[in-house]
Amino acid sequence: MALEILLDGPLSRAELSRRVGLSPGSLTRLTKPMVESGLLVEVEGGPTDARVGRPSQPLDLDANAHHFAGIKLTGDSAIGVLTTLRADVLATVERPILDQTPSAVADLVLEITDELQLQVPGGRPLTGLGVSIGGRVANRSEVRWGPYLNWVDVPFGEILAAHTAVPIVLANDLTSLTEATHWFGAGRNSDRFVLLTVGAGVGYGLVVHNRVVDSPDVTLGLIGHYPLLPDGPLCDRGHRGCALSLLTVGAITGQLGTALGRTVGYDEALDLAVKGEPAAREVVGRAGRALGKLIAAAANFTMPELVVLGGEGIRLAEVAHEELLAGLHADRHPSAAELPMVQQPADFSEWARGAAVVAIQTFVLGIE
Repeated sequence: MALEILLDGPLSRAELSRRVGLSPGSLTRLTKPMVESGLLVEVEGGPTDARVGRPSQPLDLDANAHHFAGIKLTGDSAIGVLTTLRADVLATVERPILDQTPSAVADLVLEITDELQLQVPGGRPLTGLGVSIGGRVANRSEVRWGPYLNWVDVPFGEILAAHTAVPIVLANDLTSLTEATHWFGAGRNSDRFVLLTVGAGVGYGLVVHNRVVDSPDVTLGLIGHYPLLPDGPLCDRGHRGCALSLLTVGAITGQLGTALGRTVGYDEALDLAVKGEPAAREVVGRAGRALGKLIAAAANFTMPELVVLGGEGIRLAEVAHEELLAGLHADRHPSAAELPMVQQPADFSEWARGAAVVAIQTFVLGIE
């Protein structure tokens, strides 16, 4: 019941009764303690209640009753956000990771958490802390494999828990971002959608029947080796023209840097393509076509209602938009339904927000 209001509120009591299958009397009895505790609040603006001749008061959730911290760990930085119970971001903190040892990173996470705690309105304690990392996470507390930090079998949750009373949950970063997109983002009203991310790697998240499809294999980035262009470059595993060899930030900057004979940053590479620099147009345009073909493959296999594009490198979809559409349409049937696409901000704070959402879910759903 509270979950329905969290995701879709405010809701009238009549609509809430319909959704949860309770009689009005039972609903009133169950919601009364939540209203008295301040978790649920009555808001104005509902339709007139014919029984009493006055406007009804829909129920909503006080999003500021609880606050959460989410921290995304990359190989060289930690990005933290403070959110409400509805994952609205109130503050952001970013710090470089200068030492990748688990104890040093734990100290940094706790430092960021303390800084975010100071910004909680009213000085309330944090309700939960979510930490996300690229790699395989087990039991919501152990990093079995964290390639960007060179970690193997690190009990990171235990290390953190030894120094803070805030409940902690660890999660894979792509799973976290998919959950955030599902609960509070572009996919919140979609029964079936695909999330594709482009950045240091290539990620794929899937929601079917309103549930995130989860598997240990999600953490392996298997879609990164999906073949896209038979004449494309080689990846580090010897695959020619796979997603990793064409779409990642490193692939694009490396190929353009080789062509120009100098080091090139990612935004510079895209800016040069916009200006029409020939080598940049070739590298970025080819990546755009490859991204379109990857979207087509995901759509052809899963037939989603929506495709969400994200990740720190997703500006590629804007700069190479025409090439993306060409690659997409080349691999889609001419009579196939139009494929709605939504682009998330190319910002690591979105990943940190995903970590916070996993902490929110843990609290709301009572996950142990």
